[in-house]
Amino acid sequence: MGTENSVSALDICNLDVSYPGREVLKSVSLTVAPGEFCALIGPNGAGKTTLLRAILGVIPSRSTHITSMGVPLQPRSVGYVPQRHEFAWDFPISIRQAVLSARARRIGWGGRAKIDDHRAVEEALHQVGLAQLGDRVIGELSGGQRQRVLVARALALRPQLLLLDEPFTGLDMPTQESLMDVFRRLALSGCAILMTTHDILGAIDACDRLFLLNSTVVASGKPEEIRDPQVWMRTFDIRPSNPLLKVLGVI
Repeated sequence: MGTENSVSALDICNLDVSYPGREVLKSVSLTVAPGEFCALIGPNGAGKTTLLRAILGVIPSRSTHITSMGVPLQPRSVGYVPQRHEFAWDFPISIRQAVLSARARRIGWGGRAKIDDHRAVEEALHQVGLAQLGDRVIGELSGGQRQRVLVARALALRPQLLLLDEPFTGLDMPTQESLMDVFRRLALSGCAILMTTHDILGAIDACDRLFLLNSTVVASGKPEEIRDPQVWMRTFDIRPSNPLLKVLGVI
């Protein structure tokens, strides 16, 4: 799992996001170290996706700073797998071509992929376990294989930080487990990962650190450190008798 490092792959200080008439995120501060696999956990509407989009600069936010490796974060250097990805799966291209398309901005309009672009694609395919299937047409893929393609597209940019928004949505349990293994290997290779997920037990088992989010960071720490039932109750706005607390083993 992740390692300690004095320089953060992601450092957010006092981030606020407001929509007309509604404050979505307030004073959110968190850090993710290189090689650390972290989960953002909270109910629907807690601001998890909003936070990822604010990190990427897709939506306006106010913050003291958002930095990566000690300098202002550059969104183009971040790998991102959104919760809903409108990809033309019926387009007659191979997995390898689909992943290469993620580097289009770097290649340039009308430009040709260079050796380094192809090398980055092969590295990404290997990381997600699709190296032997690179020539397969994307329309033939299963749901789990498609999700691996989307992760590979993000990794083809060779990011130091990978953001994942509900990567297990619509996937069966064996596929979820297989993808979780991919993410753990990526963290071990030094990639920092921040993932939103509703799979609380999976996150507790696999992640180095949890951030409980509901408009602000209610609690954070290693999974075994977040044992106070009150912080889980505040995060999910649930009663002391809620069975979630028993499942988590905090009561």
